Amino acid sequence: MNEQNVAALIAAIIILLVGFPIHEFSHAWTANRLGDATARFMGRISLDPRRHFDPTGGILLLVSAAVAAIPLGWAKPTPVNPSNLQGGHRGEALVAAAGPVSNLVMATAGAFVVRAISLSGDFQSVILANQVLVMGYDVLVAFVWINVLLFCFNLIPLPPLDGWAVVKGFLSPYQAYQYRFQLAQLERYGPMILIGLIAIGFILPGGGPISLVLGSIAGFLFSLLTGFST
Repeated sequence: MNEQNVAALIAAIIILLVGFPIHEFSHAWTANRLGDATARFMGRISLDPRRHFDPTGGILLLVSAAVAAIPLGWAKPTPVNPSNLQGGHRGEALVAAAGPVSNLVMATAGAFVVRAISLSGDFQSVILANQVLVMGYDVLVAFVWINVLLFCFNLIPLPPLDGWAVVKGFLSPYQAYQYRFQLAQLERYGPMILIGLIAIGFILPGGGPISLVLGSIAGFLFSLLTGFST
């Protein structure tokens, strides 16, 4: 692995230990605030990474960070009982949106530090004089990039991703009933479609359609936050 891959791998480990717990904590805390204590009773309002670790999603994140241009993965889904939530579908949408928003907040915080360093010649001189600091800076940039990617990835409107619940939150009860069959079909086959798109991304040159679309949107947000072109 080159230095960029090493930095991405270290950043992915930080995501596993910090980013994923914050993401799932945000889901659980928001659900609890809106009346559903399911996650709280299961001990998921916690920043302990062990409570949120999913072996498949965690390993995929590490592998894709080390070898691919678009590192993706997931944590153990936070249990939510929509029938307990205030606001119905809209309450469910708020709970779903809380996770990706936390990724955007982490990306913004990291990007603030990146911008401060890039705008200061003194900071840059100190960092460039020390290989450990150079690697730390590269890890920080990778941390911002992965959080931006996770923000975009989780908002894809396909089940079981958060974006699906967010989209459903815009439907009125009448629309939800009117399209109940189509929604049920998507919820049945959505995970298989998503897995297929991810698999294509690893097989096709350039990553396939999901990589092109996701990479473009994430690249724009990353450039907006850090001032770096992608």
